Amino acid sequence: MNPMPSITQRVHVGRQPIFDSRGTVVAYELLFRGSMEAVHASARDAYATSQVILNVFTEFGIAEVAGDRLCFINLTREFIVGRVPLPFGPENVVLEILETVDPDDEVVAGVTALVEAGYKIALDDYVHGSGHERLLPLASYLKLDMLDSDVVRFDEVAEVCREYPGIQIVAERLETAEHIALADRYGFELRQGYALSRPRVMTATSLSPSRLVRLQLVPAIGAADMDRVISTIVSDPALALRVLRASNSAAAGAAYKVSSVRQAVVLLGLTQIRQWAMIMALGDAVEATDEQLTTALLRARFCESLAEGMRAAPDAAFTAGLISGVAEVLSLTPAMLADRLPLADDVANALIDGTGALGDVLRTVDAFSRGDLDAVAPSAHGTDLVRAYVNGWRWSARMVAATKVPA
Repeated sequence: MNPMPSITQRVHVGRQPIFDSRGTVVAYELLFRGSMEAVHASARDAYATSQVILNVFTEFGIAEVAGDRLCFINLTREFIVGRVPLPFGPENVVLEILETVDPDDEVVAGVTALVEAGYKIALDDYVHGSGHERLLPLASYLKLDMLDSDVVRFDEVAEVCREYPGIQIVAERLETAEHIALADRYGFELRQGYALSRPRVMTATSLSPSRLVRLQLVPAIGAADMDRVISTIVSDPALALRVLRASNSAAAGAAYKVSSVRQAVVLLGLTQIRQWAMIMALGDAVEATDEQLTTALLRARFCESLAEGMRAAPDAAFTAGLISGVAEVLSLTPAMLADRLPLADDVANALIDGTGALGDVLRTVDAFSRGDLDAVAPSAHGTDLVRAYVNGWRWSARMVAATKVPA
């Protein structure tokens, strides 16, 4: 008998510091890692870039990964020319153009458009004469490989780069004291390499979104049907959590905290939601079991059903119930998960401290679930809890069934 697929997975991202000449960390390069033990990248393609973007902005949060420092992210041709859109703004990121990208007219036009949109560009593993000099007027950073590059050409490269005063040179793959001395000799502004710091693999537990739900989301967005978009998102707890996180990431540009999935969708807008859906479609996440998904949705719907009678906002109650249900699946406390999400104070306080009307709703659902009716909040007295529970179970079962491909 095959074991049931897990609703959870471990996600990873590599992070290597970039230092200035005084030894201060000023940025991080974010790297694809397939496992916690992976020291080197196993891929540098569109899939790898997509996974770095997803994990950084929707699993960890850019503030947790980099604080207020810049993040360097490798970019493949698909992203440069706009075939796959970037679902974040230019704040706090530097886009690295890989040396394997052919700098043809389409790429130059794509990079120009990115710069005009406010993004900063770095040329990775720059070799003068390879054709990438076409991109020098657009670049803010240029990375020189100190391990494999021809040292005798550093004078030529440095002289050419100094014709562009807006460019800072990053000496990368510094592995010896001699490499550091060379960087000092040529006055390279930034440094990166094993001699200074090795990459650190950051790991988190992730709830895997349903690929089918992501595909269902795209036509809903295309039809500009906000209600359908929201109902599709809330039918998948993992996708709902990612939307909540994305709404408050620095790259998404959120200006205030949200208390419901509806607010997050409205805040991001259909264009941003479409872009996140396209990025997610490049992933190959493990799907949730029916039982796990139904249980998480049941809790959210149960909370929503009780909210109005207990003087709480139904949308916020659904969100609080969803987060507490997902926390249980992840073997986390609701408070631990709430700390990672952009939540309004009433939702956060309910999950962390159990206070307010939403706290009463959560406490009542917990009490009913364990059969302790004496612990039900006073504001729930007179409410038909059994009916609300049964209706919630029917709704969640229907939602899960609706995501299944017909035989």
